[in-house]
Amino acid sequence: MTANSNQNPEQIARDKIDEMLREAGWLVQSKKKVDLSAGKGVAVREYQTNVGPADYVLFVDRKPVGIIEAKREDEGHRLTVVEEQSKSYAEAKLKYLNNDPLPFVYESTGTITRFTDYRDPKPRGRNVFSFHKPETIAEWLKKEKSLRERLLSIPALDETGLRPAQIVAINNLELSFKKNRPKALIQMATGAGKTFTAATFIYRLLKYADAKRILFLVDTKNLGEQAEQEFMTFQPNDDNRKFTELYNVQRLTSSYIANDSQVCISTIQRLYSILKGEELDESAELENPEENTWLKNQLSKKKAVPVEYTPKVPIEQFDFIVIDECHRSIYNLWKQVLDYFDAFLIGLTATPDKRTFGFFNENVVSQYTYEESVTDGVNVPYDVYTIETEISKKGAVVESGWFIDKRDKLTRKKRWEQLDEDVNYQRNDLDKKVVNPSQIRNIIREYKRALKTTIYPNRVDEYGEYEVPKTLVFAKTDSHADDIIKIIREEFDEGNDFCKKVTYKIEEDPKSVLNRFRNSYYPRIAVTVDMIATGTDVKPLEVLLFMRDVKSINYFEQMKGRGTRTINSDSLQLVTKTAKSKTHFVIVDAVGATKSKKTDSRPLERKPSVPMKDLLGAVTMGVADEDLFLSLANRLIRLEKQITEKEKEKLLEYSGGKNLKQITKELITAYDQDAIDEKAQLEMDKIPVQDQTPALIEEAKQKAQEQLILEASKTFNGELNEYLENVRKQHEQIIDSINIDTVTKSEWETTSIDKATEIVKDFTEYLEANKDEIKALSIFYNQPYNRRNITFKMLKEVMEKLQLEKPLLAPHYVWDAYVQTQNSASQSIPKKPKDELTALVSLIRRACGIDSELKAFDKTIDENFKNWMFKQNAGQHNRFTKEQVEWLRMIKDHVVSSYHIEIDDLDYTPFDAQGGKGKMYQLFGKQMNDIINELNEVLAA
Repeated sequence: MTANSNQNPEQIARDKIDEMLREAGWLVQSKKKVDLSAGKGVAVREYQTNVGPADYVLFVDRKPVGIIEAKREDEGHRLTVVEEQSKSYAEAKLKYLNNDPLPFVYESTGTITRFTDYRDPKPRGRNVFSFHKPETIAEWLKKEKSLRERLLSIPALDETGLRPAQIVAINNLELSFKKNRPKALIQMATGAGKTFTAATFIYRLLKYADAKRILFLVDTKNLGEQAEQEFMTFQPNDDNRKFTELYNVQRLTSSYIANDSQVCISTIQRLYSILKGEELDESAELENPEENTWLKNQLSKKKAVPVEYTPKVPIEQFDFIVIDECHRSIYNLWKQVLDYFDAFLIGLTATPDKRTFGFFNENVVSQYTYEESVTDGVNVPYDVYTIETEISKKGAVVESGWFIDKRDKLTRKKRWEQLDEDVNYQRNDLDKKVVNPSQIRNIIREYKRALKTTIYPNRVDEYGEYEVPKTLVFAKTDSHADDIIKIIREEFDEGNDFCKKVTYKIEEDPKSVLNRFRNSYYPRIAVTVDMIATGTDVKPLEVLLFMRDVKSINYFEQMKGRGTRTINSDSLQLVTKTAKSKTHFVIVDAVGATKSKKTDSRPLERKPSVPMKDLLGAVTMGVADEDLFLSLANRLIRLEKQITEKEKEKLLEYSGGKNLKQITKELITAYDQDAIDEKAQLEMDKIPVQDQTPALIEEAKQKAQEQLILEASKTFNGELNEYLENVRKQHEQIIDSINIDTVTKSEWETTSIDKATEIVKDFTEYLEANKDEIKALSIFYNQPYNRRNITFKMLKEVMEKLQLEKPLLAPHYVWDAYVQTQNSASQSIPKKPKDELTALVSLIRRACGIDSELKAFDKTIDENFKNWMFKQNAGQHNRFTKEQVEWLRMIKDHVVSSYHIEIDDLDYTPFDAQGGKGKMYQLFGKQMNDIINELNEVLAA
C-alpha cells in the first residue's frame, strides 16, 4: 500500500492499521456508520469512551473485546510508554454500553504492533506481526482462562520412564512457560532423547494447557520424518493409546495446514514458502538450508524478501513452536518465519553456538539453575557496586558474511542485511551504532543476581518471594530505554506494571507515573532518559542503575542525588514491605559512570522531547526562541558526527553552501550575548558618542539579535529540512545477537582505608560499650573459658541488638572493612563466611583479641577439630573407629552451624536418622558426655 504524499504521519499509520485489520478478517467502520452485525469482527474507529475517543474498539459477535491505540510510525521506539494510555481506554466505559474492562489491547504504528492480553496472570506486552483474527478472539473468550494462565496449572510431571536430563529439561521448561518467557533453549546431548522429551512436553501442553496447535519445526525432510515416527510410537504414562491416536499429527508436504491438526511437522523452508505464497520444490527440503542451493540463490540477491501477512496462516496459527536442531538454519532468511508467529519458541540442540544462546535470550532451561542467597548484606549510606562485562569494556566484532538485523532507531522497524565487511564496534558505539541485546541482558541478569546475593539480600516476604527494591535505571536514549524495559521484564519474570519508562515523552502526565513510583507498589523499576533534574525525588528509591555515562559533573550529581533522600521506616514499608529501614542507597555502575572523567558544563539541549523535524519546522516558520535554537544546534552537532563525507557534500546543495558546523554556529551565535553586543557596537560606532543614549544602545542590540536570528533561520527550507530528517533516519542500529557477552566483574567498590579503619573502630567501640550488658559479649570479653557455652540464641541476641541500634555496622560490611585494613598491613585475606552470624562471631573474636587477625569462625572450627583428632590418634594409636569418626564429624558440623551442642540435640536432625542419643551411647558409652563437653570447648577455642 503506498501512502498519499499529502497525508500526515497519523493518517498514514491509520491507513496501514486499517489494511492490517482487513487482512486479518476485520471490518473497519467509522463511528458514524456502525453496523455490528455486518461481520463477526468489527473495528470501529474513534469510538467514544468516558475518557475520550479510543482510536479503534474491536467488537466480536457484537460484543466489545479490545482496543487499538494507533501511533504514527516514528513513535515505534516508544510503544511501551503508550501501554498506560491504551489500558485506560480498555478499562473505560464505552458510550451506550455498560461493559467490563476489555481484555485484548494493541498498540500499533502500522509497522510495529504490540499486544497485551489482560486476562494473563501478569499481563506483559509483546510484539506481534499483525492483529489476531476475530475467530481466534472468539475462541479465546470461550475458554475461561488465557493460555498463559492455563500454563500455571500444569500438574507435576510423572517422571516414570524419563531420564534425569529429560526430567530437568521438562520441569524447567514448564517453569519457563509459567514465567511467560517467550523463548527457551533445551541443550541436550546427542542420544539423550530430545524428540522424546519434546513429545512428552508437547503432550502435556495439549492435555493440560489446552494448547490449540503446536509446530515442530525442522530443517530437513529427514528430520521431519523422524519426528513423525517418534510421535507415532510415543505413548504417555497416563494413557494406553499412542500419541497419534489421541492427537492429529500432520507432516506438511504442501501449503495446506489442516484445521484439525494439533501437531504440525514442517521444514522451515516450506513454512517460509507458505508465508511467501510460493510453491516449494521438495528438493529444497533434502538438505539443511545452510547447504541448500535454493537458499544460496535467494541470499545471492543480498536482500531477503520479507514475509507478508498470510490470511490462511494467521500469526496465531501455533501456540508453541519447537525448533529441532535449532543451532542451524534459524537465522538469516529464516528468522522471519519465527518472528511472524505469535508463539512461544522452544529450541532443541546438542550443540548450541553463541548465536543460538543470543536468539533464545540465553534462557537455557535444561541447565537452568536458580541460586538464591540472602547471606551478603551491605548497609551503608552510599556505596557503589560495579558490574562490568566483556563487551561493555571492549566492544566486539561482527564478522562479514553474517546476516544481521538492522533497526531504524525511531520506528524500530527491522530489516535483514548480509555484512560485506567486518563491523568492529567499541564500547562507545553501544546502543547508538550497535545494539547488543546480550550486553544489556547480562548487566540486568547480573544486577538481579547481585540484588539477591549481595546488594539487598534480605528482601524475601512471608511467601518466600523476593521483593526488588525501588530502582531507577538511567538509559542513553528512548530506544535504549525500550530495550532495557523489555529485558528487565523478561529477566525479572514480571509484567508491564513491574517496569515503566519515566520520561517527559510519555503520553500521560509524567508526574502521575512518578507519583506511582513514589507512593505505590508498582512500578518496582523505572527507566528514564531525561527525568533526572531536581524535583523528581523518589524517597523510597534504593538503587540507581547507571547504564549510561555522563561527562558533566553537575548532571552526574543530579543523577546521584535521586537516591540520597531519607524516608522513615513506615513510609518506606508502604511501598517496599520487606525493607526495615533505608540506611543506604546503592549506585550500580554498569558503564564506569562513577570513574569517568567529569567536566563542569551545562547540556546544550533543553527541549529533548521535541522531534527534530518539529524543531526544523519551527525554525523555518520563523519561530525565534533560545531553547529552540540551542536544541536544534545540539541535534545538528550530533548529526555532523554521524553523517558521511558524501552526505555532507549533498547537504551543501540544500543549505546555500553552508556546512553543518557553520549552520550550528549561527544558531548558537543568535543568542550569544557577546556576539550580539559586538554586532550592535559596530552599528553604534556609526553614531556620535554624544548621541548614544541607553535606549539607542538597547535598540541596536535588539536589531543585532534580530539580524543574527534571521541569518541563522533563513538557511532552513523544506528541502534542507527533509534532507536533514531523512539523512538522520538512514542511520540504523546494527543488532548484534551474535556476540554473547559475559560478566567479568561484579563486586563492591573497595572502601577507602580511612573509611575502613573508622568502621572497624566504630564496631570495636560498640562491642566494648555493650560487653557487660549482652550475655554472649560478656563471655567473650570477661569469661573466655566459658565460650563453649555460647549458644545460637545468644548470638542472635547480639545480631538483633546490632541491627536495631547500629544498622550501618552489618557484619558483612564490617568484614569488608577489616579485610581492607588487614590487606593494607599485608596480612592474608580471609574468605567471608556466607552466614552473617558466623561472620559476626569471627568479628567479635577479632575485636576482643581471641584471634590476632580476622578468621572465618567456621574455618577455625574445622582447624580445631583436625588438630584435636590428630592428638587423639597420635596419643592413643587411632583411638576412634571409622563409625565413631563419622559421628564426631557430624557433631563438628552441628557446631559449625549452631556454635554449640547439647546432649538433647542428638534427638534431632541429622543425628536422629542415625539412631540419636542411644546410638551415640552405643558408640562411646560413658565417654559420651565427656566427648561432647570436650568438643564444645576445643572447637570454640
